[in-house]
Amino acid sequence: MSKTVLITGAGSGFGRQTAVQLAKRGHKVIATVETDKQAAELAAAHPELTVAKLDITNPKDVATLDQWDLDVLVANAGMGQTGPLSLIPMERLRAVFEVNVFGTFAVVQRVAQKMRNKRAGRILIVSSIGGVRAGVGSGPYTMTKHALQALGGALRAELVSFGVDVALINPGPFATGFNDRMANNPGPWFDRKSAAPEDVAVMDALVQRITVGQLDPADVVKRYVELVEADKTELVNFIPPDIIERMSKPRPA
Repeated sequence: MSKTVLITGAGSGFGRQTAVQLAKRGHKVIATVETDKQAAELAAAHPELTVAKLDITNPKDVATLDQWDLDVLVANAGMGQTGPLSLIPMERLRAVFEVNVFGTFAVVQRVAQKMRNKRAGRILIVSSIGGVRAGVGSGPYTMTKHALQALGGALRAELVSFGVDVALINPGPFATGFNDRMANNPGPWFDRKSAAPEDVAVMDALVQRITVGQLDPADVVKRYVELVEADKTELVNFIPPDIIERMSKPRPA
């Protein structure tokens, strides 16, 4: 059965590919992006999508969600941030929380209020393997994803009696370019040339852990589609299912 699905962060990566695949399968897809420029590019490339600007940190943009009667929300938008936690400037940490936690929450809460009123709907919150594991160098990002784990778990229990399903998506490292940008560029505040050798070692270990041997993004897109269309879900959905075991194995030297 065709569903009306809204995806945040659909300008690239998992969000964009999922939007295209869902449209091919006959769903009405509202693909939202952060800027007007991104919206124009996506609409031109994929006229089968309904494209809208939705900066999840902008309350006026979030209020526009009320215009749609959604069956499924895929809260996919997010930003990366790495670096030693003992050094990261507070404003950088606040910025990633503003997007990944508070922006995501604003969208999820707005949609949840409509879904509970009609007693139907599904909310898929994109977390990460980092939502259950915190490795050196990835602390700023994984802190936000741990917060989303709590959001998903609590909201699922609260909304089940309203007929609204909530689930988390937890991908491992996939080759979309996101991990590479996050691992290799923590920002101008971290200068490898002047940093302590121990901090450089932390960042080198992070690069090795999340950029080497990345997996095919098509597997994540397939799982997104399955969760949109599923009759029922589990709370946590690791991609691939054995990602924790895979990442626990020692990497080749």
